[in-house]
Amino acid sequence: MKTTITHLLLSFITISSIYAQQLELELFASNLNKPVSIKHAGDDKLFVAEQAGKIIIINADGIVQTTPFLDINNLVINTGNERGLLGLAFHPEYATNGYFFVNYINNSGNTVISRFTKDFTTPETADPNSELIILTYDQPYTNHNGGDLAFGPDGYLYIASGDGGSSGDPQNRAQNKLSLLGKMLRLDIDTVTETENYGIPTDNPFIEDSEARPEIWAYGLRNPWRFSFDRLNGDHWIADVGQGAYEEINSVSPVEASSGLNYGWKCYEGSDTYNTTGCADQSTYTFPVSGYYHFGDGEVKCSITGGYRYRGSNYPNFNGWYFFADICSQEIGYLVYDETNEAWTKSFQQFSGQWSAFGEDINGELYVSDISEGGIYKLIDATLSTNDYLISEVSIYPNPTKHTLHINFGSNYNSGLLTNIHIFDIQGKKVKEIKSTTDTTLTINTTKLSKGIYILKINSENAIQSTHKLVIH
Repeated sequence: MKTTITHLLLSFITISSIYAQQLELELFASNLNKPVSIKHAGDDKLFVAEQAGKIIIINADGIVQTTPFLDINNLVINTGNERGLLGLAFHPEYATNGYFFVNYINNSGNTVISRFTKDFTTPETADPNSELIILTYDQPYTNHNGGDLAFGPDGYLYIASGDGGSSGDPQNRAQNKLSLLGKMLRLDIDTVTETENYGIPTDNPFIEDSEARPEIWAYGLRNPWRFSFDRLNGDHWIADVGQGAYEEINSVSPVEASSGLNYGWKCYEGSDTYNTTGCADQSTYTFPVSGYYHFGDGEVKCSITGGYRYRGSNYPNFNGWYFFADICSQEIGYLVYDETNEAWTKSFQQFSGQWSAFGEDINGELYVSDISEGGIYKLIDATLSTNDYLISEVSIYPNPTKHTLHINFGSNYNSGLLTNIHIFDIQGKKVKEIKSTTDTTLTINTTKLSKGIYILKINSENAIQSTHKLVIH
């Protein structure tokens, strides 16, 4: 695993064309109750939303904290497979303002987007009485609630809503721009108006359209079950659950997304026609970059769970891969971009679990949750040797950082394994050296480093290196 700085830098800006590596899952935490969302809050912990209404903290070593971060079970409806606490997102300034946002179905069966605040006297718990309702909208049926939340690179809150349910979108809500159902919404939650606890970003595509709700960013979605933003380039990835034949994966750049895209439902299911009565010309729709059929595409499938494009540093062979899953076939799939043919190639790998959500930690490493057994698994490269794997457990945070960097060597840390730690600038010049430590977590002062991109290399006695991109801002 030795490499030059030049090759190392290239690995961060190009997509690997190596397809032979195989995915493995490592159990990271267990005994959760129907985990449906995995997020981080700017440190090395994971926050997991349970469908019944709790948010649980998992420490960096995989230990599940016994006290919930938040418990709003009394606010959340507990009937129906697709209802409950469905989404979680932390404000970009969470460390200072303590704000985070949830998406849940209330006891009346309708969607609520709310802000809560952490308890600053006990920061690993939230104040359950701090709820500020941001937005509500009715759900006509019990299914297709969407529910995911995420802050985009632009600092705005994105909300995925399903078409309202039943089958075949009987009221055509996904194509109706006066309805918030079947949409991707985009809100400025740092602004309030006289009537709402949010503002409308001035560049939302329908802000001047009297025949559309100004909150809408994109429309024509059936049941977008998990979306994400590529932390490298800001591309928006949306996995949309199909009707009865096809599951779709959408990917658009920030520039493309800004035009108010129509993803086609119910005129189209994926790229196939579904019900084109009253629909516009085919050229007006945005079709998926990939997807799969329920039948004839390997194992019988039924419902896609969207994930993330891998941008971590522990498994460079995964760089640029988009991971997703199907809850029925129990497969985990990944898309790899074929530069030669300018197309995405799709692969599936069989596992045992009902994969309900993917999550990304502060360093870009990926996790997936099993809703049936309550396990959280880490995605790892099966081709790593034992020593490779042990050193890949290293995590660094916060990243980007300004004053202080923490290096956690993981639960399998062996104080005799590491020899030294070097930080190089973008030209490959060594700017800092840190001696090895017996502590599981090492804290480094970075105030003397100028703003910019650096490479942090951790060396072992076996000449194995763990490399990480570090950003000082």
